[in-house]
Amino acid sequence: MHIRRAVITDAEELCSLLNEIIRAGGTTALETPLSATEFAEWFIDGEFALACHVAEHDRLLVGFQSLSLYGDSSKGFVDIATFARANPNISGVGSALFPATRATAEELGFEFINATIRVDNLRGLAYYTKMGFEDYCRLIKVPLLDGRPVDRVKKRFKLGAVPHMLRPT
Repeated sequence: MHIRRAVITDAEELCSLLNEIIRAGGTTALETPLSATEFAEWFIDGEFALACHVAEHDRLLVGFQSLSLYGDSSKGFVDIATFARANPNISGVGSALFPATRATAEELGFEFINATIRVDNLRGLAYYTKMGFEDYCRLIKVPLLDGRPVDRVKKRFKLGAVPHMLRPT
């Protein structure tokens, strides 16, 4: 698997990957499909987009991970989003992306990476825990577009710390 920075010409393929996940439902706070232009604005070159890395496997973009400033950046936090193609499902996409994303967040001088995950996204919760993120807040009954309330867990990763998976046992 090859990891690199996303470029604007990736927007259409990555948008298709993301929209497939959005349409499937249940794993992302995003509920409305994006256009390629909106995707680029949100994740690659918009006002709040700081970095986006892609994972390539057999010349196919199989996932991406972005850093954005959607929260209060004065507190030293940067937001992360991780998405991996559902079909074909390639194991290890998120784990392959995280070192590049982490290095970028450190280079930019952030103290924490924040992940906000729906409680019904068990794979997302497990992924961020595996990467060394720790729970620090819970948003209660955030309504979806259809009005259903779904809690969200906020997890943070302390930059400069030894990654959980590399700690000696």
